[in-house]
Amino acid sequence: MEPALHLDVAGGTATVRIANPAKRNAMTTDMWRSLPGLLERCAADPAVRVLVLTGEGGTFCAGADISSLTEGADRSRDLAIAAEEALAAFPKPTLAAVRGFCVGGGCQLAAACDLRFASDDASFGVTPAKLGIVYGASSTRRLVELTGPATAKYLLFSGELIDAARALRTGLVDEVWPQEALDRRVAEFARVLASRSQLTQASAKEFAAGPAGPGRVAHWAEQERAGGDTAEGVAAFLERRQPRFAWTVGEPTTDGRPDPRTGLPVAGR
Repeated sequence: MEPALHLDVAGGTATVRIANPAKRNAMTTDMWRSLPGLLERCAADPAVRVLVLTGEGGTFCAGADISSLTEGADRSRDLAIAAEEALAAFPKPTLAAVRGFCVGGGCQLAAACDLRFASDDASFGVTPAKLGIVYGASSTRRLVELTGPATAKYLLFSGELIDAARALRTGLVDEVWPQEALDRRVAEFARVLASRSQLTQASAKEFAAGPAGPGRVAHWAEQERAGGDTAEGVAAFLERRQPRFAWTVGEPTTDGRPDPRTGLPVAGR
């Protein structure tokens, strides 16, 4: 099997599989380079409401393919950071489904997702200290935000692996499941996310990423007024039925302009 990222879309969920089984799903230069474009297509597709990132077989991702470092550490790091930032900026909920090794660039990708569910055999590590590589500033900050400075320094200084139980305790992962139950739990939770309001999710994701200026607050207030999700949610509650939320990322605005934060068209009713 040639190293590649594989995309499947079903039931509102886009599943991206990291596939390089000969090297424990290590990310090649071409794979890093292709991820932002793949994410852009998913973000613009109204059929996609949730994105799940996982690895082929029993491993999530063992990091960057070391052979790709022959192109230069700076170039490889730039591509990895660009892919990570594209994943972090994805305007819909993202969930990493982790089993086996989640190391180096793999842990970088998992940390860029909104949520991380892991199997009980998963191992996590951030390994630039083993190669003499400077870990990116944004990647370091993201790790600190998830785990706190002490655990982030433990991982970065030592390059040692931690198990799923410790990852759960430190906040690196959100849920841990037996190996045979992980896929079922991820699919179940993805369906929950897909059933909720994208208006709420997209605005919350932006606000959680950092301070929002008055213009962005006003933007989301206008989307709430015009989008129709609030009226539908209240009506569904009163009628004791499941809501049918209509607001979606990826549809044209009434004036055709893209969202200034993501560069993507945002729905307007």
